Amino acid sequence: MENNTATLGAVGWIGTGVMGRWMAHHIVPLASPLYVYNRTKSKTAPLVSEGATAVDLPKEIAEKCRIIFTIVGHPSDVEAVYFGENGLLQHAQEGTIFIDMTTTKPSLAIEINKAAKKIGCDSIDAPVSGGDVGARNGQLSIMAGGTKESFEKILPFFQEMGKSAVLQGPAGSGQHTKMCNQIVIAGTMIGVSESLLYARKAGLDGETLVQTIGKGAAGCWTLDNLAPRVLKDDFKPGFMIDHFIKDMGIALEESKNMGLALPGLALVQQLYIALQGAGEGSNGTQALVKALDRLNSTHLWN
Repeated sequence: MENNTATLGAVGWIGTGVMGRWMAHHIVPLASPLYVYNRTKSKTAPLVSEGATAVDLPKEIAEKCRIIFTIVGHPSDVEAVYFGENGLLQHAQEGTIFIDMTTTKPSLAIEINKAAKKIGCDSIDAPVSGGDVGARNGQLSIMAGGTKESFEKILPFFQEMGKSAVLQGPAGSGQHTKMCNQIVIAGTMIGVSESLLYARKAGLDGETLVQTIGKGAAGCWTLDNLAPRVLKDDFKPGFMIDHFIKDMGIALEESKNMGLALPGLALVQQLYIALQGAGEGSNGTQALVKALDRLNSTHLWN
């Protein structure tokens, strides 16, 4: 596909955390120039060293750029970035395309889209899956909601960040797709965690186990990428428990609104909430094994 980015001017990026820093890194060659913002300004330093310019407020991004990516923490952070006094929508140039890659409420994505259209702009909700490894390696799966026209303009950027970028439907559809993704991950995570707990209690070698069952029907991303971390007692975040609890809460809220009961998801959320209450909210989602370990009083993990 022809690269359409050259005619769209400067590019802005808001949110340079664990994933955003790497996602922005991949689009540096396409952005001329790239402006970046993060609440903790020091986290923009790696991108500044690559040629990006750090700014002090989101509105400065809006005043300079007509393509703006955001990936922040919670729906309240998204609201502040877009609707706040120094936010994007109050200071945007006509024709700007906003791309929110935060996992947030589908209803908020629709609200942003409506507000953007009122000022002659457009928006795409484009949450991702793949964790810190996928972000670093440019191997994310990107789930987009919005118009085909805007999606195709932004696609060259998505192709630098991910191995897959698919337009799921109108505004909000990307977020709904991400909720489906998180529901699968929650179920997979408890399955992998219970398997590792069982294996350690039975005296099996964990690495041999993972290599063996990963070649059969149990094979999955969680087994390949997170189980090895658990076996090494590595609970550093690729994706934080605090953020996953937020995602599961959104999925359960949306499910309730649609008249759906998702008891498996609700159970996993409660286990993660117990970990959060024990001060482990900043650990990675693979720490779920600790909740099961404590539930069984087996003391196999610290």
